Amino acid sequence: MSHPHAERPRQTVAIVGLGSIGGVIAGMLRAADRHDVTACVRTPVDRLTVERPGDVVQTPLRAITDPLQATPVDWVLLCTKVHDVPHAAPWLTRLCTPNTRVAVLQNGIGHVERLTPLVGGATIVPTIVYYNSERLAPDRVRFRPADHQEFAVRDDADGRAFAELLDGTAMRLLVSEDFLTLTWKKLLLNVIANPITALAMERMTVLRRDDVQALCLETLREAVAVGRAEGARLRDDDAAQALATILTYPAEAGTSMYFDRLAGRPLEIEALTGAVVAAGRKHDIPMPVNNTMFTLLRAVHDAHVAAGR
Repeated sequence: MSHPHAERPRQTVAIVGLGSIGGVIAGMLRAADRHDVTACVRTPVDRLTVERPGDVVQTPLRAITDPLQATPVDWVLLCTKVHDVPHAAPWLTRLCTPNTRVAVLQNGIGHVERLTPLVGGATIVPTIVYYNSERLAPDRVRFRPADHQEFAVRDDADGRAFAELLDGTAMRLLVSEDFLTLTWKKLLLNVIANPITALAMERMTVLRRDDVQALCLETLREAVAVGRAEGARLRDDDAAQALATILTYPAEAGTSMYFDRLAGRPLEIEALTGAVVAAGRKHDIPMPVNNTMFTLLRAVHDAHVAAGR
């Protein structure tokens, strides 16, 4: 999606969370140099490197490490994991006013309800992130473009404003009137790729196994039934389509949950498998496969927490 932007004023943008997702979007916005970008981080950095297919983007980056250094901005791009939102709260308090838009670059569903108490009257703009990324170092990330687009947003004034914010970055964006269905289609991808790579401790190559693909299809069929009950317009073949989409990703690609398990960090299970399980229970839909996956993921997560990682 492209918009003329020659006469538009620069906006102030704060990136909260400079992991794989945040690092990519921060680097792309800085390279386009249309806005004043600040990274809100724990580890100070002054330059950012984004590895892309065919080239490498290197840009200077302003970073602050203390919420007390933050001042209100036009846009906050919230790029933390869902379970890290409480740690982002001090940043949101300082960065947000009723004139701020908060774009949520997170997995899962229910972002508006979760964040409304924390943003001081700011407008929350849910997004769907499709690109695959990997954090190589605090100041270096690897970006793998998605098949059709890197983002999707609602077809409303705030969604279109986010599309305009990304002008000049080469990030492709879909504006859709049926954002709920797109959200559940993205969740279908996440409830197989993330849990299975994390539990198997293998990258996407594990999804090439026939037995694992059979497991994926059972997981997806349950999730499709739940998504329909939630109002998403999902078809019978969306389970097979989600698996086919996942298999187009490079075998060497990882997932956020896979990388978190390798590092001994808490897993983002409540926002992914946990969201499907919770919605399924609400609608009294049997989910034996997703429930089993959720139990195993909780066991790994709790072990990491007990170890103090």
